[in-house]
Amino acid sequence: MSLQTALAVIRAFDAAKYEIIPFYITKTGEWKSGLSLSGPVESTEQLTFTHAAGSIESPSVPGALFANTPAVAKSTSIDQAQALSAIDVYFPLLHGTFGEDGTIQGMLEMANVPYVGAGVLSSAVGMDKVMMKKLFSSAGLPQCMYRYFSRNQWEKDREFFLMEIEIALGYPCFVKPANLGSSVGISKARNRDELIGAVAEAFRYDRKVIVEEFVDAREIEVAVLGNDEPQASVPGEIVSGHEFYDYRAKYSDGTSTMIIPAELSSEMAHQLREMAVSAFQAIEASGLSRVDFFVRRESGDILLNEINTMPGFTPHSMYPLLWKETGKSYQQLLDELIALALARHEEKQSIHYTFDE
Repeated sequence: MSLQTALAVIRAFDAAKYEIIPFYITKTGEWKSGLSLSGPVESTEQLTFTHAAGSIESPSVPGALFANTPAVAKSTSIDQAQALSAIDVYFPLLHGTFGEDGTIQGMLEMANVPYVGAGVLSSAVGMDKVMMKKLFSSAGLPQCMYRYFSRNQWEKDREFFLMEIEIALGYPCFVKPANLGSSVGISKARNRDELIGAVAEAFRYDRKVIVEEFVDAREIEVAVLGNDEPQASVPGEIVSGHEFYDYRAKYSDGTSTMIIPAELSSEMAHQLREMAVSAFQAIEASGLSRVDFFVRRESGDILLNEINTMPGFTPHSMYPLLWKETGKSYQQLLDELIALALARHEEKQSIHYTFDE
């Protein structure tokens, strides 16, 4: 997914305006860099910088960072500190753990370089569904009911949590790793046996699990763009070809459809856009985010589901398509994201981190 996003962004950048240098991180943590690109990239394999035929890796954390500077490391294996100091602005296109959870953002902050997207705090909160929901609750944003627990708590008090979930949430319910994306590790539980199995599956991916009530609802998404004065796109609707919008429905089988703009009243569309901006501000996000909602089919009540601080960003992904319908092209989005990153970095330079008497 990260490599597909990277490929799409490279193809869309104006070569007359930007010089692009791709960086690639292998599953073992090795950083690789290519030369400044002089032409379009044809495939994701080119972004892995693997020269031996037939030996392309399929990394568990694929991705790339992009910059608009002519400076370049000329080796396929580079020193991270040297590379960081040579770049004008970074564009992290890394989905999931280590890419959008604040870790790589922290590294870029330590290097004091500008980068696109959310900062350390908002990235971390945007990845942790429990902390996210706590901040949304503090902001007065309506959500579905949920319970959560750590692996240690589950092992010590399994019967308590089972009983609490059955009384408070009932069946069916959804079980998720607290920190992960792309609907990986999510299961729908219809009874106690399925719930126990779903929790075990979720613990494969995180040490903390969240369980949410089932909501018979439409799934609506809104794109947000900006720093201190964010703007929201028109809402779009996801119609899943599966029982719920899981990983395969998102990326594999092509059975899900997107309706943009969603068929909503003007009043509800306006309310969703306002709530999306409120969610963005609640976690102090910057740059871009996609905010996901449930709209109950029976009552029309809106529930905030989650925020994604590094949404899918290919031209066929929901985020850029929402902005296209709102009036911003893919290329305009890229230009604005670069400008937002530079503006945030410039503001940061006025902050003092030491006290001099």
